[in-house]
Formats: sequence, structure tokens, C-alpha cells
Amino acid sequence: MLDRPEAHGRAEAPLVLDTEPPRTLSFKDQFALWLNLGVSLIGFSTAATVLGAPGSEMSFTAAVVAILAGTVIGTAALGVAALIGAKTGAPAMANLRGLFGTRLSYLPTVLNIAQCVGWGVFELTVIAQGAQTVAGTDGYRWLFVLLAGALTTVLTIWPLGSIAVLRKYVAAAVAVAMVYFTVQLGRQGFPDPGAGNWHGFLPATDAVIALSISFVPLAADYTRHSRTAAASFWGTFSGYTVAQVWCYVLGLIALLQSGGDTEKIFSSFTGVWAGWAFLLVLVLRETDQSFANVYSTAMSVHNLFPRIDRRLLTGGIGVLTTVLALQIKEFTASYYNFLGLIGSVFVPLFAVLAVDYFFGAGRRGWDLSERAPSRWLMLLPWVLGFAVYQFIAPTAITGWWVDFWTHAQSALHFTPQEWTSASLFGFLVPALVTLALTPLTRARRAD
Repeated sequence: MLDRPEAHGRAEAPLVLDTEPPRTLSFKDQFALWLNLGVSLIGFSTAATVLGAPGSEMSFTAAVVAILAGTVIGTAALGVAALIGAKTGAPAMANLRGLFGTRLSYLPTVLNIAQCVGWGVFELTVIAQGAQTVAGTDGYRWLFVLLAGALTTVLTIWPLGSIAVLRKYVAAAVAVAMVYFTVQLGRQGFPDPGAGNWHGFLPATDAVIALSISFVPLAADYTRHSRTAAASFWGTFSGYTVAQVWCYVLGLIALLQSGGDTEKIFSSFTGVWAGWAFLLVLVLRETDQSFANVYSTAMSVHNLFPRIDRRLLTGGIGVLTTVLALQIKEFTASYYNFLGLIGSVFVPLFAVLAVDYFFGAGRRGWDLSERAPSRWLMLLPWVLGFAVYQFIAPTAITGWWVDFWTHAQSALHFTPQEWTSASLFGFLVPALVTLALTPLTRARRAD
């Protein structure tokens, strides 16, 4: 049984794991939260992954359709993860106690901690780079990192209060900035170097799905505070879908105007009248991304150490990410590949989670206690899904890793085609295997 939080002052997130969360977030709160999280400086720059390499770009129409398809698919998964969090009232990694058992849930928890810390460091670096662009300087990076890290940490101390601020003030300012840039960049026109080309459509869709899926292991950390399950799903789905599509398309336009040079995307924003002021709004808003990563890191650690005060965790993690961001001045390809590898873990994991919750043991109620028994069988579809994902699109973390999967492709006479989407098959295979195992897992639960 969860303890109820003390009801004095504004309700805030529990300080320890075994306290029942206050249900204060409405549809508007969650729409605003995910609208802000969907607008990202990273989203602008990663439009290049959708457009394609110079000389083999997709058409603008094809790229927009890939953005729409990838966003809807990925955000639907995000909405389902949000829905589960609203129903159970537990943070994302604590929900995995029901899927795998408490001890086995520690494995994905550790992976999520690594992912969240990595993204937190990345976000502080992006904020510093955006601030340097606005200020027109290559210096003072350390100052911008410290300021962003301090603001991030403060936001995580009062997470529900921070979400309220996002809804009342930040979301409106972000919307104004986005409308301004859309009008200013759109009126200038842009070339379409890949006119008529649809080659690379599914890989581009996969790239968009991946960005949405990266929030799946975080969603329940916030929607556990939702007033209703419906508000959690629709607030998450609609807010993030609108924002990500808008952000990607705007980034695509800026990329085309800068001749495909990702280093000059933000020059398109600062090049319009008063662009620096509106870009500053987006730079300051980026702290909600680092806030989400730091806070969700703390929620993940809570699954391992449920009785540590949340404020101590978020404060310590905020300091850690800030120190790392001060040391890491640029991100190499291997770092991006590592984050991509972590991401490929969570596509099949979500498939297993959703199927088991709605069709398997979750229908009778998961055991989310510290004594939840291990469910070793549920590891099988997760591992199979990860293998399928890597088999289709090996992550280039090291040479031997790519060689292993390339040799496996050769042995099975398989050549990746344009229709072989790693995200799609990495989801379908574990989902179907989990569904096939449902009668057995139900029987064991009944025993």
C-alpha cells in the first residue's frame, strides 16, 4: 500500500518511491509539458537525418511525410507508455517490476540511467552552444553550462511546480517563437534538391521514430500524476506530435536554406529580423529537456534505492551532469552511436511492456512491490527484439559489433532493403512473441 503525501501547500511529487503520487496534472498540463519537450534544438539539427546526405537528398514532400509517419508511430508508443503510468501510478522503471520482477528490472533501469545521464549532458552542451550563437561569441561556454545546469537542477527539486510554470508561461512563449520563425523562414522560400526522390523513406521514418521512442522510458515519471488515463494519453500524444512535426519541418526548411550544412542551421534563425530574441526563447526553453533527463534519472535510481530523498538524488545528478558537460565539449560519432544503441534497447522493451500489460499478466494487475518475483521468460521477447533490430540496422559502436551482425546477415542471405524498418520489425517480433507467451505467463501468474 502506498502512503499518501502530506497535504499542505501545493502538492508535489513524492520524496520516496513508496508514497502515492498526487494526481494534479490535467490534459492542459500534460499537453503543455509534451509540447515543450517536443520542441528541441536537437530536433532542428537532426532534420538532416531525415533529408539524407548531400547529393542523395529526399524530396521535401517525402521528408515531410516521413516526419509525419515517424512522429505519429513513435508518439503513439509514447502515449501508451504514458497511459500505463497513469493507470499504475508508478514511475517508468518501477513499472518494469511488474514486467520482469524487481531484481530483473534493475537491468533496464541501469541502461536507462546511462541513457538519461548521456542525454542530460548532451542537452546542457546544446544549450551552451545555442547561447553562444545568440550572444555571438565562441567563449563563455563554461558560464552557459553552469547557468543551464543550475536552472535544470532547481526545476527538478519542484517538478510539478515546474510543469505548472511550463503550462502557464513557457508554452505560450515557445508557440510565439515557433510561429515567428515559421513565417519568417517560410516567406524566404527554399530549394528542393531531391525533388521527386523517395529513396531512404523508411530509414528516415526510423530516425524520427527513434527520437519519440527515446522518451518512452521517461513518460510514466510524469503521467503517474495525471488526473485521468485519458488525459495522460491524449495530452502526451497531441502535445508531442504537434511539437515534433513542427520542429522537424522548420528545421528542414532552415537546413535547406543553409545549403544542407548542419553547422549553419541556427544562422537561418538569427538571420531574420530579431531572430536572436526568439532563438533565445528556444534556448532557455531547452532546459525542460535537461530537466526531464535529470529528473527521470532520479526516478530510475529510485527503483534501485526507493527510500533515498528525491531532492538529494536530483541535486546530485544535476551536479554530475553539469560537471560532465563542462568536461565534454563535443560529441563524437561513437557517443551518438552509443545513445543509438541504448535507444534500440527500448523499442522492443516497450513492445513487451505494452503487450504484457494489456493482454498478459498486467490485466490482473502487476506486482510492483519490492518482493515482485522474477519473470525470466519475459526476457526472451525483449532479447529477440533487440537482436532483430541490430540484425537489420547494426549500431556502429565498434568494428567487431558491426562485423558480427554483417556476418549474420551473410549467413542468412539477408540484405537490408528499403522496406526493412528496424523500428517496425524490432517492435513487431517481440510483440508477437510476448503475445504467444501470454497463455503461459497467465497460467504461472494464476499459480
